[in-house]
Amino acid sequence: MLSARDLTKSFSTSEGPLQVLRGISVDVTSGESVALTGESGSGKSTLLHLLGCLDAPDSGTITLKGTALQDLDEAGRAMVRRSRVSVIFQQLNLIPSLTVAQNLDFQARLAGVLDRDWQHELADRLGLTPLLARYPEQLSGGQQQRVAIGRSLAIRPELVLADEPTGNLDEATADTVLDLLIEGTARSGSALLMVTHSPRLAARLDRTLHLQDGLVQ
Repeated sequence: MLSARDLTKSFSTSEGPLQVLRGISVDVTSGESVALTGESGSGKSTLLHLLGCLDAPDSGTITLKGTALQDLDEAGRAMVRRSRVSVIFQQLNLIPSLTVAQNLDFQARLAGVLDRDWQHELADRLGLTPLLARYPEQLSGGQQQRVAIGRSLAIRPELVLADEPTGNLDEATADTVLDLLIEGTARSGSALLMVTHSPRLAARLDRTLHLQDGLVQ
């Protein structure tokens, strides 16, 4: 479903170019859940940004169900982000002026794929139905994370990319959120690639990829 080959990425610094990715290759199949681990600075978030069309590689190829993502212009990348790939950031990026219901609808409305039956099912499975009229500031951290998961799954994406989605949660809440993320991606038929520093959480996914010095080890 997703095939990335020989990805490289460098960033300019005051001391010259900093090479973050040095030729990474990754494959993810439909319905698979994969943990992405590694020390800070190993390139995990950079890789997610490339796979999520938030940035372009310096070299290498990324193919999503036959679409060569590295060849897309900005409009093409925006279309992929809107309707085919969902990214869950650690900061969540919920819209504070919108209710839970409106945040859940937001990406699906942009993609033109709003499905009320699916939205109601997501809200129910994520335990959000009693909270639909609230605003993000009125929610706990775990509840906000559930909204972010629901918003990402609302478009039934081919791929969900999650960057430390449980990093700010206590262990019990992190387990609950991961349960919901695994169940939700399975229910929507999505593949999941999740960055985590927790070996315990990583062990719950189908397999683990470890990044070190910009390479898969």
